Amino acid sequence: MGFNDFTGNFPVSLHSCKSLRAVRICTNRLEGQIPPEVSQLQFLSFFSIAYNNLTNITGAIKILTRCKFLSVVIIASNFFHETIPTNESIAHFDGFENVQLLGLGGCNLTGQLPTWLSNLKKLEILKLHNNRITGSIPYWFSTLPRLKHLDLSNNHLSGEIPKELCSLPALISAQALENYTSSFLLPLFRSVGSHRLEGQYNSLFSIYPRIWFHNNSLNGKIPIEIGRLKLLHVLDLSDNNFSGNIPGQMSKLTNLEALNLAMNRLSGEIPVSLVSLNFLSHFSVANNNLSGPIPSGTQLQSFSPSAYEGNAGLCGSPLPKKCTHTVKSNEGKKTHDEKVGRHKDSMVSNYSGAWLYNRILGSLWFFGS
Repeated sequence: MGFNDFTGNFPVSLHSCKSLRAVRICTNRLEGQIPPEVSQLQFLSFFSIAYNNLTNITGAIKILTRCKFLSVVIIASNFFHETIPTNESIAHFDGFENVQLLGLGGCNLTGQLPTWLSNLKKLEILKLHNNRITGSIPYWFSTLPRLKHLDLSNNHLSGEIPKELCSLPALISAQALENYTSSFLLPLFRSVGSHRLEGQYNSLFSIYPRIWFHNNSLNGKIPIEIGRLKLLHVLDLSDNNFSGNIPGQMSKLTNLEALNLAMNRLSGEIPVSLVSLNFLSHFSVANNNLSGPIPSGTQLQSFSPSAYEGNAGLCGSPLPKKCTHTVKSNEGKKTHDEKVGRHKDSMVSNYSGAWLYNRILGSLWFFGS
């Protein structure tokens, strides 16, 4: 029933279908609240109502936690400008105990990351992007043994990346996800427009491990422990306030296909060890305080000059600036206002078309589910 133009309230009559296992009513114009009768669907496993105009997120979660077999919950782009519920009892000890995928992005939710998420021990994918969540990234994400895909982008998060996050079991060892059933009752479609679908996912296995923290106010140094997350395919820390050097330990992320560190306050040289990232196809360190030569004779030189621009001290191919024996570093600190102004003026040029396209797809694929 997705991708239609249905209006009115959520259909209460669905509760009479006692054996119903999957509900997909995404991308319509439904209003009102999820009715309590939905909790009577005891066999419900797949629930997608993204892109509607539903309200009362607290009530919705209380109702859905009573559906004990739920594994996929996609309620993104609803509950606009509400506060994300933080009462830990909202998802009591066995609520959402089987949820593997939770999509709550695009709601403009306020508040902080709720601790009840730490009870979702089977959670593999968490999408909370495009909200207005504040506070810091909690350490307890590391207690979720199967979490492999975390999207907190486009929020108002601050503070440092906790070192505990670099101990996510599912990003360190493939054994963390062995012997688990991961096929979806219904496929997830990747949306690139209001009614345009492109590609689909039939299982959790087909969704690669990713961490998206871009466009927040995170600061401090990028922890060197991040090199432990060797199963990561995408890491986007761009448009924050990270400082210090790029950790050479990132070279241990040998499965990495996309790395974006643009628009931060990183300094020093690009580690030569990054040349070992053989699968890297999207890369940007634009608009930092980096200096020195771009490692030569490597695929790092195959990227567009836009991947390196905005670093006055960088030199060497693919930049037009040639390296000399004495390369002076531009260590000037950037103010927040400078960063924001630069972001507005040159965001398009800072990202190659391929990277921007990849980011858009990655941000929207749940919404077309």
